Amino acid sequence: MSTQMEQAKNGVITAAMQTVADKEGLTSEEIRLRVAAGSIVIPANHNHTSLSPEGVGLGLKTKINVNLGISPECANLDSELAKVRMALDMKAEAIMDLSNYGKTIEFRHRLIEMSSAMIGSVPMYDALGYLDKKLEDISPQEFLAVVEQHARDGVDFVTIHAGINRETAQHFRQTSRVTNIVSRGGSLLYAWMELTGQENPFYEYFDDLLDICSKYDVTISLGDACRPGSIADATDGAQISELVVLGELTRRAWKRNVQVMIEGPGHVPLQEVVANVQLAKKLCHGAPFYILGPLVTDVAPGYDHITSAIGGALAASAGADFLCYVTPAEHLRLPTLDDVREGIIAAKIAAHAGDIAKGIPGAAEWDRKMSQARQDLDWEKMFGLALDREKPERYRKESSPEHQDSCTMCGEMCSMRLMNRIMDK
Repeated sequence: MSTQMEQAKNGVITAAMQTVADKEGLTSEEIRLRVAAGSIVIPANHNHTSLSPEGVGLGLKTKINVNLGISPECANLDSELAKVRMALDMKAEAIMDLSNYGKTIEFRHRLIEMSSAMIGSVPMYDALGYLDKKLEDISPQEFLAVVEQHARDGVDFVTIHAGINRETAQHFRQTSRVTNIVSRGGSLLYAWMELTGQENPFYEYFDDLLDICSKYDVTISLGDACRPGSIADATDGAQISELVVLGELTRRAWKRNVQVMIEGPGHVPLQEVVANVQLAKKLCHGAPFYILGPLVTDVAPGYDHITSAIGGALAASAGADFLCYVTPAEHLRLPTLDDVREGIIAAKIAAHAGDIAKGIPGAAEWDRKMSQARQDLDWEKMFGLALDREKPERYRKESSPEHQDSCTMCGEMCSMRLMNRIMDK
């Protein structure tokens, strides 16, 4: 079976392209042309039969991703599946399985079977448990076998840290960093290279990786192993040198009709966010940009869904296409169900704010309708338009006003109520 990119280049409008066009209010031909050019991806593994396809990229609504998965300390599969159901109910467009403990295949199978959202994974996380070997004893072919297992299972996109090759690693060693390598997958590959003296297997055998992705139409999300884990490390030589390699790998993938996203940094001071988006877009030839936050300050543990939303909104307004949510539990623990909810809402706010700035069709109109409902004091309509209905509706019930055409903050001094009375004269 052909990939979405190959069919787009051949002038074919697939069912997935038509679905994306309908969701975005664009023509199917516009979608086809951008998929062919690589500026839009439609992650849609042939084996993910429950998928409702989404497009990520140029001119489309900013999408959000939710990270889930079982870990050694919290290996409750049912708890993670409850988070999956919440993410789907809240209309997250993507879920990444970041499971890194034991035999993860059961969770992955159940996730893919039930999810209409696109599913991503980081096969590197799974390699140690799946193969039951020490890191240094794993061969390049075995790493690739884990990627193929994920592809066979139906994963729509895989994060692959192929850009941290031996040359990039040398740049890292020459850069004085506060937080070294914070990417789990990147640190594992760096350690593997140091322990074995070999080249990064995903870089050395990139063509074999492309064979796998082409076979199942898996989108490669080129991971940023050298992403900054503190604002002090942002936009340094290690990060940029890796980004240059990712741009080279993007072109190699496109020649093989494999779709590509580029992953972006995690901690970036506010004044550097726009430049990071522009650099990624320029050096990686306009490929869709998937940004991990970014967190714009390091001093707010417990509130990193807010620090991330600030950075995410600015990044989306500058052209980032895909935001990875961050929960209040970031850096502290595996997120609870409530943490996941807070993270999703914060990311959706950031994505929508970015869409308004980018002029995405319908984005500002949604806000206009909310403003009109507020002026009309139409509470039910406000709740229906709200990004999250539950919280505003609960707040309203918890503090009931004497006059139903006002709230308990302003009461009879409500400006909307007063102006309606005066303007209607």
